[in-house]
Amino acid sequence: MSLVRRAAGSLVHRVYAAIRAVGAITPASPAGYRFGRLGQGVSIAFPVGAIFGERWIEIGDHTLIGERVSLSCGMGPGVDLGPGSILRIGGSCSIGRGSHIVAHQSIDIGEHVFTGPYVYITDQNHVYDDPETPIGRQWPRNNPVSIGAGSWLGTGAIILPGTRIGRQCVVAGGAVVRGEFPDHSVIAGVPAKLIRSYSPELGWHAPGLTPLDRQATA
Repeated sequence: MSLVRRAAGSLVHRVYAAIRAVGAITPASPAGYRFGRLGQGVSIAFPVGAIFGERWIEIGDHTLIGERVSLSCGMGPGVDLGPGSILRIGGSCSIGRGSHIVAHQSIDIGEHVFTGPYVYITDQNHVYDDPETPIGRQWPRNNPVSIGAGSWLGTGAIILPGTRIGRQCVVAGGAVVRGEFPDHSVIAGVPAKLIRSYSPELGWHAPGLTPLDRQATA
């Protein structure tokens, strides 16, 4: 019986591996042709998440998208969002499984950006201007998002509309990020704040530290 179970288990794993390989979206697959651009070597892992608005999505060369990642442009399928792309992911990125990237106006993710699983990035949020109208029925507001090249977003990070993250930044797991952050920032907390910066004179340091402060503590 154990031999039968091992053989059956091995067969199931081989079949599932084959299904995953066939089900992945690549530039050569039929689903890949629906995208505005899928660069060479791109793979969107199977099982895929919710994907719509593909013609407004561009993904650069050799980027890997994990399992169950949702990529969407607009409120739903079949909406005309204009001539240009809305969601742009650079080359050599890795987007962790279960993440959601929801674009309505403009989301730019630079090259070599890596994320942990279950990251949420959106350029649209609900408003609560009218205190008597249900929030879900009030017209949402858009604000573009950009994430600089070489950055890392930890597990469960949330990037809210209007956020601008510079190059080579670290976003801690679980951070809820809104605002503008310069290159070489370490960002953490709810709401997220700048907790470390980098400069050639000081290396990595707490915000507000000066060369004189560094000399005084040396």
